Parts: sequence; C-alpha cells; structure tokens
Amino acid sequence: MNKIFALVDCNNFYASCERIFHPSLGGKPVVVLSNNDGCVIARSEEAKRAGIKMAVPVFEISDLIKQHGVHVFSTNYALYGDISQRVMNILAESSPDMEIYSIDEAFLDLSAISLNQLQNHAIALQSKILKWTGIPVSIGIGYTKIQAKLANHIAKTDPDRHGVFSLVGHPDPDSVLEEIPLNEIWGVGEKYSAFFEGAGIASARELKYCDENRIREKLGVVGQRLVLELRGTVCYPLNQNPANKKEICTSRSFGRPLTKYEELEAATADYVDKVARKLRKQKSLAQSVLIFIMTNKYDTGPKYVNYKIVKLPVPTNQSHELIHFALIALKSLYREGFRYKKSGAIVSEVIPDAGQQTSLWDEKGRAKHKKLLKVIDKINENAGLDVVKFAVQDTDSSWGMRQHHLSPHYTTRWNDILEINLDDH
Repeated sequence: MNKIFALVDCNNFYASCERIFHPSLGGKPVVVLSNNDGCVIARSEEAKRAGIKMAVPVFEISDLIKQHGVHVFSTNYALYGDISQRVMNILAESSPDMEIYSIDEAFLDLSAISLNQLQNHAIALQSKILKWTGIPVSIGIGYTKIQAKLANHIAKTDPDRHGVFSLVGHPDPDSVLEEIPLNEIWGVGEKYSAFFEGAGIASARELKYCDENRIREKLGVVGQRLVLELRGTVCYPLNQNPANKKEICTSRSFGRPLTKYEELEAATADYVDKVARKLRKQKSLAQSVLIFIMTNKYDTGPKYVNYKIVKLPVPTNQSHELIHFALIALKSLYREGFRYKKSGAIVSEVIPDAGQQTSLWDEKGRAKHKKLLKVIDKINENAGLDVVKFAVQDTDSSWGMRQHHLSPHYTTRWNDILEINLDDH
C-alpha cells in the first residue's frame, strides 16, 4: 500500500493567533514584530497586499502602517506556543502517526484513509481546527512529503481550492507540477536553483523526469531524493522521535542598554533558567555552559564582546546549579564602563538524563532538588511563566525586550483571561 502524507500548515500563524481574541481584525492588515519590536516576522494577507515585506525594520514602513491602518503586535511567544499545542493536539487525535515540523506545521500519515474519503477527511479536519482553535489551516496531500508540501502550496495560494488540495488521485498531476516553479520545492535553495537554471530545468515537472543519477552526480544524494520524491518514492519518512538538541541557547537583546552588573546578572540568570527548563523538558543534562555578553556593535560608544565556557563538575539540568556556575563566569566577563546590549547562555555536550554520573565527593541533594524543580515547573506551566523564580532573577525586568504592542497572554496567564460581560448583550 502506498504511503499518503498530509502537510497541515497554519495560515499566517502569528497574525492568526492575534486575531483569535480580536475578531474585529478580520479582513484588516496585521503584522507581528521580532524581538524588541525590530522587524516584521509575520504578516496577514492584507498586510502582504499593502506592500509590507518580511524582515523589513518597522521604522522603515511607518508610512505604510499609517496609510493602510496596519495593526501592529509584538511577539507573544507564550500565546503562540499554547495555540500551537492546541492545534497539534487536534492533529494527533486525527492521525496516530504525526511529525511536528515547526510551530505551525505538521506532517500526518493518512495511509489508512480510503482514497475516496481523503478530500472529505481533510476538509473536516480543517473545519475542526478552525472551530476549536480559531486558526485557519491549509492542507496538502501527496504520496511523499515533497508532494504534500507542493500540494500545500497550491492549497494556500489558489483560492478555488479553499485551503485543501491533493495530488493523490489527481487525474493529471504532471499538469500541476508544470505550473510550480523550482524555488517552491522543499529543499531547493539558491545553489540548487542556479544549477537547475543552468541545466534548463524550469519546473517541478521537468525535475521529476530528470535523470536521477545525473542529478546525484551533480548535487549528491539530497538532489536525487528531490527527483524520487516528486515521482512518489518515499525518501523522507515521518520522524516521530526527533533527536534531542545537542546544544541549547537562550539569548535576548535588552530593551535598553545595561551598565550595572546587578541588572546583567538578573538577565543572565533568567536566560540560564530558561535553558535549564528546556533541558528538563527534553530529559537531558548539560556538561558545559557558555556565557557571553556584548555591547551594541552599531553604537558609537566603546565596544566589548567576550565569552567564557565552564566545564560542569557533574552533568546537570538543575537551574540553581547552572545559574551558580554561569554567574561565576559572568563576574569574570563583566567590565565597567560599557553599555551592554545582549547576553546569553548556551549549554553543550548534552546527554540523556539517565547518563548522569556523580563524583565520589558529590554531596548535593540532587533527588530532592529534582522533585522541587518538577513542582516549580508544574506551577509555572499552570499559572504562567515565571510565577516562581530564583531571587537572583529579580522581579524588576525593565531590562527586558521592548514589547510596546504586546497583547495579553489570554491562555497562559490567569490575570489575562478574557472577560465577557453577558449583561451588555
């Protein structure tokens, strides 16, 4: 039996998340900005039509924002992550075999669905996600991941498809591939595009019928897999157990320059705690931690960049332990007289938490601390991020990112839960 893949992709995900709690924004241009309200990282269709490009600094489009009445939001990672989880939960219920590809994309195995029910199944899934979460999605179906990705592109860009398109059972799939430019194929970047252009290959259909051995000779096995996947041969099965990260980084640019050590200490401790949470979530331990600090390279004042790596005596994912060693490193890095723009923490040499070996003289109550951190993580998960934190992290986060357009954390913070007064209706 042939495999059948579906790619479910949330439409303009960040902008769609903001619209859930602002129904009045339907049909209006919406953009979401990067850290410190710097650049555009998400746009609604209306914002795209207004001429707003991705990655453009927001100050460069101030006139466009005023001219088209664009609604601007700061990134609300807590909200987007929670909505993403809700979408993924629905997808997991619809198919036991699923690969979460990104925060707004997932591949499903629909091989168990009969061919004459595929379209209806996808439409019903699309409707369910919209009804239960408020997020519109596009669904593309194919015999391989690359086919599903191309079908998703058609579902998203052709309004006549209403967000669902399948290459499976299509009467003339080659006619569809003929209309798809090569740069829309998953995995085709500048290097591959340049080669294909030089070889006179202009469409997905032409690539499908290329000599796969010639493509492998020029582009390697990855290029050969592009050809095979277009033909319907599965080269990329679902990855349901992605490998844990070998390095984990958390860093941010500050909302304002920092000069005092105490503020830099609070910010760095906060980033280290976030790294430790990520380690615990993937059930891993770190054997070393790198701390870095830097000034703004575009500033006119004195410049300073430095880092220090600390080899941990025992592999750990415990926040207090990582913070302890990170701050020792930070003290050796800090210099007075500089305006610091950014700091960060990177843990490396990551191993499974089952592989912890303590030293002979290790007297730390790791089991007790592990239970305590599990409780703290649970509280923060249920009551909102950073409800419980370490004293060194401080409660004053005025150094935090600029987020002048931040929407409430409707689904992750009790104080931000939306209130509806039925007496007004």
